[in-house]
Amino acid sequence: MKIAIIVFDGVQALDIAGPLDVFKEANGFLPKHKQYGITMVGVRPDSVTCSNGMEIKVPVDYLNYHEDCDLLLVAGGPRAPEMQPDPDFLVWLKNKTHAAKRFGSVCNGVFLLAHAGVLDGREITTHWSDVKRLSAQFPLAKVRPDKIYVRDGGLFTCAGVTAGIDLCLALVAEDFGQELAVKVAKRLIVYIRRDGGQSQYSPYLAVGPEEDSIVGKVMRYVTDHLADTLSIEQLADAVAVSRRTFSRIFAKHAKVTPSVFVEQVRIDFARKLLEETDVPLKTVAFRCGFHSATHMRMIFSRRLDTTPKQYRQRFRTEELNTSGILDDMDDDLNMETQKIPTHFDMPKRGRVLNQQSDS
Repeated sequence: MKIAIIVFDGVQALDIAGPLDVFKEANGFLPKHKQYGITMVGVRPDSVTCSNGMEIKVPVDYLNYHEDCDLLLVAGGPRAPEMQPDPDFLVWLKNKTHAAKRFGSVCNGVFLLAHAGVLDGREITTHWSDVKRLSAQFPLAKVRPDKIYVRDGGLFTCAGVTAGIDLCLALVAEDFGQELAVKVAKRLIVYIRRDGGQSQYSPYLAVGPEEDSIVGKVMRYVTDHLADTLSIEQLADAVAVSRRTFSRIFAKHAKVTPSVFVEQVRIDFARKLLEETDVPLKTVAFRCGFHSATHMRMIFSRRLDTTPKQYRQRFRTEELNTSGILDDMDDDLNMETQKIPTHFDMPKRGRVLNQQSDS
């Protein structure tokens, strides 16, 4: 299976290394005739310098790459949104995406695909910091602003950096089954349960280290009173400021509204209860401050593209698969003599890709 990763000066090193390591680790479990063959293709010849200063030798530039690949991935980088790619490169890129069975991008590499004119009417995502610019610059694309990765037919896009690993694990699962993807994730010590519908944003990342700040105090208050209604007035009173002052300061420092913050914390705590306990869904909803189990189901469906019941079932299924893998990992290292699942339930076109056995 031929894979081409497009690289350029200023590329994010992890956008290359993450996918490379996923596919290379997968090869360790696959017979030779089924292995991934990965080629880095440069926008210019010889070598590229990554955004972290690391220099990478590029075996071929796009003018000399004539293969029809099964998967074409465009890496991202800090300068990708400002790039004005050469017209000849964009023509080549457009032709290659049409010829490839699957194509996509890591992080803001999606801007290069957009410049090539292959994203009009397609559902895509990118790093949260580039969402507004992508939507404004390419309004015909349907940007999903807070998804880790999105599939639209043969097009795959992801949020960036470590999300490239999530995307490539999903592709391995699609190609050879969820069991192999779990094995690769364990070799790389990464979190297999991040599905495409999960939000890029974490309420805890928004808080910052200042525990005495208004945002820090609100976070502690929210986690201590999660079963409460938690209106804006209640949160403002908790930090002894007016509602107007609270809303302004919170939005400025947390980068989200108080209601979005509270909802995400409720979801995170509900997920933890669903993963670690067998308490009824009504109890989970009550403990996390949802109005009812129906309300929790609605929020899960909107934010995670799954229901609480499905989330728990997927988590438990993966736990069973993972425990079995750990028990006989040594016996499974030689995959050449093992039958590998080749069927994977494909999501409908334009829907966020959720790994069917993933939580």
